[in-house]
Amino acid sequence: MSQTRQLFGTDGIRGVAGEFPLTRASTLMIGRALGHDLVRMNPRARVVIGQDTRDSSQWIADQVATGLASTGVEVASAGVITTPGIAYLARSRRFDAGVVISASHNPWTDNGIKVFSGDGYKLPDSHELAIEKEIFALLSSPEGLPAKSAAAGGGSAPSLPGDAALRRAYVEWLASNVATDLSKLRVLVDCAHGAATVEAPELFRACGIQATFLNAAPDGKNINEGCGALHPGTVAAAVARSEFDLGVTFDGDADRVLFSDANGNVINGDAVLLLAGRDMQAHGRLAKSLVVATTMSNMGLEIALKHSGIVMLRANVGDKYVLEEMRKSGATLGGEQSGHVIFRDGEATTGDGLLTAVRVMEIMARSGRSLADLVSDLKVLPQTIQNIRVREKVPFAEVPEVQRAIEAAQRELNGNGRVVVRYSGTEALARVMVEADTEEKMRRIANGIADGITRALGA
Repeated sequence: MSQTRQLFGTDGIRGVAGEFPLTRASTLMIGRALGHDLVRMNPRARVVIGQDTRDSSQWIADQVATGLASTGVEVASAGVITTPGIAYLARSRRFDAGVVISASHNPWTDNGIKVFSGDGYKLPDSHELAIEKEIFALLSSPEGLPAKSAAAGGGSAPSLPGDAALRRAYVEWLASNVATDLSKLRVLVDCAHGAATVEAPELFRACGIQATFLNAAPDGKNINEGCGALHPGTVAAAVARSEFDLGVTFDGDADRVLFSDANGNVINGDAVLLLAGRDMQAHGRLAKSLVVATTMSNMGLEIALKHSGIVMLRANVGDKYVLEEMRKSGATLGGEQSGHVIFRDGEATTGDGLLTAVRVMEIMARSGRSLADLVSDLKVLPQTIQNIRVREKVPFAEVPEVQRAIEAAQRELNGNGRVVVRYSGTEALARVMVEADTEEKMRRIANGIADGITRALGA
């Protein structure tokens, strides 16, 4: 029986900054455990580290870097940079690993640690479990925690200066992927006061895009606050009132992106998979006519892709699981409804919001069609997602009240809709997703399951 990871979720280690596992002592030990893992394979290991704009990101990056350095690992910092930027640098500059300090779309009080291997891919679950074991061993050992050092106690490790050349190399690579004139596009861009604040203006300027930027003044505490990919309606409403061709909305670390068309309609990851899949198929770049989505993607996407002769596979939620299915099946396009889109017809190894944004703009410019027109035949089944805060993540099969509600819902839908009930991989939340052929049925079924979870497990 496989062991369950306690620290690593679907997207690295995440929690409240300053609380376990993101205390000064534990982040130091996380760096040290990762360092031990790397030097076993290469005694002269090198790591590139980057961060988002949260107040806590600098000290966590410094602690992790100090832990890595204590094992003999050479550490280079790219400063504030997007998560996919670190994945690119890890593989292109031949680092042994890349580390990102970010909690993505979470509030500023949260943070996280994501790890990429030297080939630019996120670590498999088994590797994360092995590192976890070493972290706990170090934390429980008197020798593991240096007595009263700045790194272990209340002080901070010295800050590692960011290398602007590393960030520029990533932006230059992104720009080199663009082979279409984008200068006629007028774009409104929401940077979520996050990592995209640094790279998006440079990239869009290099591509000649007429871009106006919102939420691009991070103060350490405003990342994702009322903006970004959790609030795509903000940009959508602004686009509808203006003369923009589209809106672009990043999350805090810019590994995902959502859009709005010129009419102010939000365009999510499902719609991006549809328009990108068709374009790649038309240009012979959609391997095996496959697209990988997740259990949360709408049935309407599956139907629309089928009409274009494209088969959709479903993976577990989490872009690392989408990528695993892509590598297994040989697919060159995959993603999530939330805006993680992975293009494997080039060098990308993870979801990249900036790359996705310019790819979507290229399709618009090349085809001469609006974003609304490109996805006009996507008929979305009514869908709702409810989040319920829980005390603990008990398997739903072990909670009779919840199991009965799920089974009753599936009988009622009888194939004309879907129910997906799962736990968040990064928060203490249960997520209930229901699709049905009517709004009334969708909401009634979702409320019934959510009520059952609240009664049995609610926080």
